[in-house]
Amino acid sequence: MAGTAMPAPTADLQTTWAFLEDGVDHIMTKLQTGVSYSKYMSLYTVAYNYCTSSKMSTPSESSGIANRTGANLMGADLYNNLIRYFVNHLKALREKAETLQDEALLQYYATEWERYTTGANYINRLFTYLNRHWVKRERDEGRRGVYPVYTLALVQWKNNLFVPIQRRNTKLASAILRLVELQRHGETIDQGLVKKVVDSLVLLGLDEADPNKACLDVYKEHFEMPFLESTELHYKNESESFLAENTVSDYLKKAEERLREEEDRVERYLNTGTRKPLVLKCEHVLIREHSKLMWDHFQNLLDYDKDEDLQRMYSLLSRIPEGLEPLRKRFEDHVKNAGSAAVAKLVGAGGDSPGDAIDPKAYVDALLEVHHKNSETVTRSFRGEAGFVASLDKACRIFVNRNDATGASNSKSPELIAKHADLLLRKNNKMAEEDDLEAALNRVMILFKYIEDKDVFQQFYTTKLSKRLIHGVSASDESEASMISKLKEACGFEYTNKLQRMFTDMSLSKDLTDQFKDRMAQNHDDMDINFSIMVLGTNFWPLNPPTHEFVIPAEILPTYDRFSKYYQTKHSGRKLTWLWNYSKNELRTNYTNQKYMFTTSAYQMAILMQYNRNDTLSLAELETATSITKEILSQSLGILVKAKVLINEETDQYDLNPNFKSKKIRVNLNQPIKAEVKADTTDVLKTVDEDRKYVIQATIVRIMKARKTMKNQPLIQEVISQVTQRFSPKIPDIKKAIDQLLEKEYIERVDGTRDTFAYVA
Repeated sequence: MAGTAMPAPTADLQTTWAFLEDGVDHIMTKLQTGVSYSKYMSLYTVAYNYCTSSKMSTPSESSGIANRTGANLMGADLYNNLIRYFVNHLKALREKAETLQDEALLQYYATEWERYTTGANYINRLFTYLNRHWVKRERDEGRRGVYPVYTLALVQWKNNLFVPIQRRNTKLASAILRLVELQRHGETIDQGLVKKVVDSLVLLGLDEADPNKACLDVYKEHFEMPFLESTELHYKNESESFLAENTVSDYLKKAEERLREEEDRVERYLNTGTRKPLVLKCEHVLIREHSKLMWDHFQNLLDYDKDEDLQRMYSLLSRIPEGLEPLRKRFEDHVKNAGSAAVAKLVGAGGDSPGDAIDPKAYVDALLEVHHKNSETVTRSFRGEAGFVASLDKACRIFVNRNDATGASNSKSPELIAKHADLLLRKNNKMAEEDDLEAALNRVMILFKYIEDKDVFQQFYTTKLSKRLIHGVSASDESEASMISKLKEACGFEYTNKLQRMFTDMSLSKDLTDQFKDRMAQNHDDMDINFSIMVLGTNFWPLNPPTHEFVIPAEILPTYDRFSKYYQTKHSGRKLTWLWNYSKNELRTNYTNQKYMFTTSAYQMAILMQYNRNDTLSLAELETATSITKEILSQSLGILVKAKVLINEETDQYDLNPNFKSKKIRVNLNQPIKAEVKADTTDVLKTVDEDRKYVIQATIVRIMKARKTMKNQPLIQEVISQVTQRFSPKIPDIKKAIDQLLEKEYIERVDGTRDTFAYVA
């Protein structure tokens, strides 16, 4: 590079600066032609020599730094000359910039910025000694207007080029915004150019306390604020015009696409600090401003299973704090209505007595279908979000417990679900594969979770289990154990304690029967009756003895007497209560050409035994001979007549049919009768009511024992809280229990109060 000769170390300011200015100007304007290493080092040396000289001279009055002496003076002179150079250099650039606008202005600005900052970096290194000593000392002494040379160059660019351009009508930021607007309308722009200009605005920010610290004040004031304002205006106009001509579903796609574009815009050419305010601005305009429209359209998407649109709506509305709650409430109502409608459809097909007419399997399948479909929606469309899971659970709890089949009774749903479980766990349940049965039991547990009166389910389930065990019709011990395990996991050991004891009794009964048979084989030759018995603990089995007398047929009386005596020898003091209403018998015919085997109830057996001695009997004679109530006797006879074992041609007269014929050798006559089925349900609900009284009382005593004293209202609330896991207690029942415990002196009223109770130790 051509220029003046290197001055001597003792050269004056004018000579020194003439040499340095020539080099500085070359670096700032013609760096592309190169600078030799020797030339660069000579510039560095001259700057160093001048800064370290202690020569005294009179500074110029126009100097930007106050008059100092010695080395301090030398630094100030050099610094002020650099300022003057930058000002003059930038004036020429500004004059050219003022003739340009839009993209041409941005291109010029970016090119000159790159050239300027590259040169300034070199200049900064030339004056390393100035920065390290003079500039540092000035700043240490509190002179914040003194900067390292590179920062000084940026400050001069800002004051002498950027700010003047911004003051013109055609602002630099406006030029960028016009390009962004073009891109939003689908046109291709030079993103690299935008990034260069935007990055320059970031670098122009200055933290007065620490020049090396990033500061976004210029970027925010001159670009980010107008950018956000223009973004809001653009999307406000676009979204309104788009919705005027398109569907909400189309808008969801559009909004999703626009948000993605703005996120991408930050990545490509904006400062990362703009991401949050930009996203918030877009969410406000694109989502919050149209949220009511989305909420109103939500039901339509649910009704027509628009999964993709539901996913989009959820994704968009989840971005604003208040966005999802209206959806959760609408979803809850949707599920509740779907469940109620599914049951109403069944009831409509079932006639006038809804609860009794509904098939348990159809009922359970209808409830599960609604749950499964909407659970899939929660998982797929709402990403399993906890609020939607809660809405699903709340809705299911409502329609599972209260629907057209249940009427005013909370017990009907637990009853039907328990009956369905019973059908699953019986032999020949059409689910031969254990995996299928296990899956079906798991589905039952889904509904069990929602049952409010779990004690009703427990009682019905226990009653049904007892019948399966007594009649030997369980699908398998493994499946029974699996279901009990599921119930235990859901409700605890106490809930299933009786169920497990029932299996223990079955095992003990088998051993007892085998021992009795061995004894009889040794002592009696006339045991022509194949006999087995179950001795079941009263406290663990939900079995009720007959409410009427029963005349034991003469044919089985000897066996009855022998077992009763045998049991007393093994367990003296224990009382046997015979449950004829649960027994099952097999009778072999001798009066027909074909030998048949009849499976009967104990009452049917007692009736048929009378025909060993008679061919025809009246209803009154049978009633006297068996002591069975007229209602049960009539229904039992009805089954025998229907099977054509007996003939009922005259009113209240029943004849044995000698011409009985059946395609099957084994004929099952042991069909449930309405009186017994109805009694089962009544007995279960009666037992539940009795148990609840004790549960509420025990809960009150437990609470009062822990708290010692308690006011009436908090006590009631605490009882509800603890008991709700088993059933939904009624407040009048709790108040009645409190009164009973006051009478029994478990608790007492605190003196002078009506609503405060104390525990009586």
